[in-house]
Amino acid sequence: MIIDPGPQVSSQRVIDALGGEAPRAILLTHIHLDHAAATGALIELWPETEVWVHERGAPHVIDPERLIASATRIYGDEMERLWGTILPVPAERVRVLSGDEEIGDWKLLYTPGHSGNHIAYLHEPTGTLFSGDVAGVRRLGGPVLAPTPPPEIDLAAWERSIELIEAVSPQRLAVTHFGVHDDVAEQLSALRGDLERAAGWAQEAPDAETYAALQAEWLIGAADAETAAGYFAVMRSQDGYAGLKRALLRREE
Repeated sequence: MIIDPGPQVSSQRVIDALGGEAPRAILLTHIHLDHAAATGALIELWPETEVWVHERGAPHVIDPERLIASATRIYGDEMERLWGTILPVPAERVRVLSGDEEIGDWKLLYTPGHSGNHIAYLHEPTGTLFSGDVAGVRRLGGPVLAPTPPPEIDLAAWERSIELIEAVSPQRLAVTHFGVHDDVAEQLSALRGDLERAAGWAQEAPDAETYAALQAEWLIGAADAETAAGYFAVMRSQDGYAGLKRALLRREE
């Protein structure tokens, strides 16, 4: 199995690492391009490989036109450099999931909050939960941060997803961004803290620049300037602000 193959621009690393072996399935935690953009190109190489994806994400994997248009509004001319070629996946190759299945060694958890089509995959023999983005981002030895890009951030749903992860008691978290971590309780506690802190900044900040300054000040204090720069290279503050402001407005409504 491959979980979250990433963008097509880096897919040759996946191919090389497999050494000629074809995976049985590609498991998508959600359809954001940094997790899933390579999927269509990869399955062209592997005619027997199926794709697992939540039912809310499946239509956009089969026909990515709207997904590409939405992402283009955010990334503009950077689309090709960041993600490469985004190809459709034939419907007959897609296993559509609700997020409450048990398939072989895998227990699936529907875990919205970061994305409405998010699934975490528990590999029961090893106790490893492949958590996508729902368990946060952890980079360069720094603290746990919550990625909150628009448009589907839901703070209440995210808390329920954290509780669901706690309920299945994974032994470790395999976090797409980045690495495998055994301190599960500490990671989830830190994630809760960052969601609360970031939502507070978004509530009080009049604009994305003010939010970015608050986030940078905290992160430099919690780690250092170099680590902070490493986070901001992969997590744009303006996206985090936009996602949280939308979520807070929806909560008020």
